Amino acid sequence: MNNTTKRAYVLYAFILAFMVGLGIMVWSFYTNGGEWTSNLVNKHIYSNGQIANAGAVYDCNGIALAFSEDGVRKYHKSETVRKATLHAVGDQSSFIATGVQSIYSSRLSGYDFVNGVYNLKKYNRGNDINLTLDSEICKVAYNAMNGRKGTIGVYNYKTGEIVCMVSAPTYDPINKPKNMDGNEKYEGVYLNRFLSGVYTPGSTFKVITAICALQNIPDIEDRTFTCTGKYHTDSGDVICNSTHGTVSFERAFNRSCNSAFAQLAIELGREKLMTTAGQLGFGAKDYMGEIPITKSSFDVSNTKDVDLGWAGIGQYTTLVNPCQMLTIMGAIANGGVAVKPYFVKDIISPSGEITVEGETEQSGLITLDKAVADRMRELMRSNVVNYYSDSSFPGLKMCGKTGTAQIDDGEPHSWFVGFSIDPETPYAVVCVAENSGSGLSGAGKIVNKVMQAICK
Repeated sequence: MNNTTKRAYVLYAFILAFMVGLGIMVWSFYTNGGEWTSNLVNKHIYSNGQIANAGAVYDCNGIALAFSEDGVRKYHKSETVRKATLHAVGDQSSFIATGVQSIYSSRLSGYDFVNGVYNLKKYNRGNDINLTLDSEICKVAYNAMNGRKGTIGVYNYKTGEIVCMVSAPTYDPINKPKNMDGNEKYEGVYLNRFLSGVYTPGSTFKVITAICALQNIPDIEDRTFTCTGKYHTDSGDVICNSTHGTVSFERAFNRSCNSAFAQLAIELGREKLMTTAGQLGFGAKDYMGEIPITKSSFDVSNTKDVDLGWAGIGQYTTLVNPCQMLTIMGAIANGGVAVKPYFVKDIISPSGEITVEGETEQSGLITLDKAVADRMRELMRSNVVNYYSDSSFPGLKMCGKTGTAQIDDGEPHSWFVGFSIDPETPYAVVCVAENSGSGLSGAGKIVNKVMQAICK
């Protein structure tokens, strides 16, 4: 091999190394550029570790929830609105990891892959974010929570737009308390319980068990169950909330009979229950735009009968994410079509260009037959008419299911899941009020106040 050939090979090696290095650099810039730009040390965007120069965040009515003025980040004038929308908007220092000021920080800065932060320099502001949330409805929800920890979310099950998303505890982003660390009052304050929380579902899980029964037991509507106050298995007893006597499937659902639903869970078996849970999105990871949603879990693969019975009524080790439960409610209300919730309506550049736009999108994680969905809708309407009473939701055409989730310590968590069947107000709702006792008196009352404000 002569010297010229050797030099050519060396040159080719240098060119190859250069191209590989260039490719790695471009890919790193493409995938991490936004994160690098929105780093706290970037003085174009941050001042003293707090976001200062960026676009505004608006609610669905064009009300500014967060905006920059003279290099200072400002928020809505109402302290209650600031607290109610904290977990959606995010705080000044990105402690609220799922807030739009954290997740979409690079877009708020005006950054894009081609122009960098040129638009920020040119217009002296970044992109604006419009949310689907109604800040006044969120305020009503925050007040209705009345200091209780938990969450409430409401969305249009036809379009997917979330109009209310409140998580508690919360705090005022412009007057952050100094004693939050180690204070039980603020436990989990940075967590958006709607998107990132998981809870024992209590009797709201009977919706899933009922769906499984409708799918797999042909004569379920003709069946009766005898409740003596507990359901006996060879491995222990499942205790009921009352002694219901002989009840039909519908009445067992109305009365939330643990005995009947434990019996159903054991009859259906582990495989069928887990299949139905999987069809409804349990165990699947999902996102709302760029925001991750914590997955729900249901695993009864190695249970004794008594544990399977408890799992069928929403106890045992089952954990449910409120946003996923809301989507299941939407699927039932919508004839089996599960529309994904979203709350970022659009992102608009300083020049008026829409760079990101939320859209109505069917969830690929939930499969529900229309006939089963329609029957579940009737059963949940029957709950309200025949047990909770329409007077609990005056003027509303509500379907629902309550839950009283027993936990290891303290009062049970209170649940309500449901939806309006009025075509003028197609909204589904989920509410968890921690340590608040029974579902109807706790979460149910919160839901009524919020749905009244939405549907008035």
